[in-house]
Amino acid sequence: MSKGIQHLKQFSLFKNLIENYSISMFEKQVSVFHELVAAIVYQQISVAAADNIHKRFLIKMGGNIYSVDELIEVSEEEMQECGLSKQKRGYMKNIAHFFKEHDLEIMNWDDLSDEEIIELLTKIKGVGEWTVQMLLLFFLERQDVFPVKDLGVQIAMKGIFKLDLEKKILEKKMIEISEPWKPYRSLATKYLWAWKRAH
Repeated sequence: MSKGIQHLKQFSLFKNLIENYSISMFEKQVSVFHELVAAIVYQQISVAAADNIHKRFLIKMGGNIYSVDELIEVSEEEMQECGLSKQKRGYMKNIAHFFKEHDLEIMNWDDLSDEEIIELLTKIKGVGEWTVQMLLLFFLERQDVFPVKDLGVQIAMKGIFKLDLEKKILEKKMIEISEPWKPYRSLATKYLWAWKRAH
């Protein structure tokens, strides 16, 4: 992280952000499998609501360390009692079946590049590129993740760089601007979120 801060401080934008904003820390789950399951729980609802549902789900699973097989075997009714929608129950089961079929519980994720992990995990129905990028950024702590489709990052980039662009054109410009920040764009992303929270 210190190398990343030194690199980004070359740019006046980040010198200001680093000196004036703090970046958020996020609680990590037990494994890539557990992180993806939690990501599904937290999709499209408030953090407070998701916290409660996830807490009930972990109690139902007997704690925060549960296996792929245990998630496969837990009944729809039990998952529904936790407050999980039918769609989310399906996505969580998809993750469990995919991990079992591909023997991913014992995967050494360090052997795969960011692109390979995105390609692999987005094959799971319900798991999109943004979700995997958050996994790379926070759980696997990859250094150079830049989620151009993230709304918070887009708002920050548009506000800071006065970009009146949308969609693909915006994303292309964001990638172009971010090139000099390599290979520490994960850290840059966290400071962009910090800017967005403050505005």
